[in-house]
Amino acid sequence: MARGHQMKALALLPAFALAGLTMACGAGGNGAGGVDTSAPAPGGSDSAPAVQKDNALAALVPADVKADGKIVVGQDQTYPPNEFVDNGKAAGFDVDLGTAVAQVLGLQAQFQNSSFEGVIPGIAAKKYEMGLSSFTINAERMQTVDMISYYSAGTSLAVLKGNPEGLSVDNLCGKNIAVQKGTTQVDDLGERNTACTSAGKPAINITQFQAQTDVNLALTAKRVQGELADSPVVDYAVKQTSGQLDSVGQPYDSAPYGVVLPKNSGDYGKAVQGAIQKLIGDGSYKKILDKWGLSGAGAITKSEINPAAS
Repeated sequence: MARGHQMKALALLPAFALAGLTMACGAGGNGAGGVDTSAPAPGGSDSAPAVQKDNALAALVPADVKADGKIVVGQDQTYPPNEFVDNGKAAGFDVDLGTAVAQVLGLQAQFQNSSFEGVIPGIAAKKYEMGLSSFTINAERMQTVDMISYYSAGTSLAVLKGNPEGLSVDNLCGKNIAVQKGTTQVDDLGERNTACTSAGKPAINITQFQAQTDVNLALTAKRVQGELADSPVVDYAVKQTSGQLDSVGQPYDSAPYGVVLPKNSGDYGKAVQGAIQKLIGDGSYKKILDKWGLSGAGAITKSEINPAAS
């Protein structure tokens, strides 16, 4: 997945960037905001479908996880519409889904804001009991954590309205392109940059930001010429910037998102996978997708534990 906050004229800031700006002003060393985002946002998870506990699945949750009645979820809340901060509270597709998964397991989801790069190490350090932050499933990540599939997203290119530079994903050599640190798009740009220089063309000027909201802001402020991010994030940015941005071409390199759990999670992984599958089966999953405008090609019909990664 792809995920900064420069002080620019507020007129350039879409609503989600304003939320990110507020969060960044209180950020500590881990990139987390200074506000409590553990509760769902009004109009966010509160209006998502309520689901019933499944006793059989709840019984699979390890005692140390369910002892306090909650699942502590790490996420980078700068990635609308998947996870972001709305009036000081966590909101978004992943927040609603995480809330519903926890409900199936008879627990409450407590969302904690982190830098994107800090979530997986936080799982290993037992700071978080789950990571739910638009993590693309890949072999490298599955070496250290378990991943439970729940959605499929590709990469999209966003440009200024009307694409004045005539950009496409295949002609980025010599261009200024923004991306969020720690994401699959960083690797993608690295490979494209190597191809540029190997062909004797100018290198891509890659600017990495800690937060996706800053990536979006850099583009609307015309400090870069394009950005690469996950397809639902680019689609949402286009909608929220009131005609300032366009997406170019079709999403590519589609791959599943995964809920992140500790490696060798055993029954815990089975419980989370079972909860997602139950939400798919009873229609709650589709309602959440519909709410955030994500019901297109990204919806899945089968959740899997550590599926084969490309």
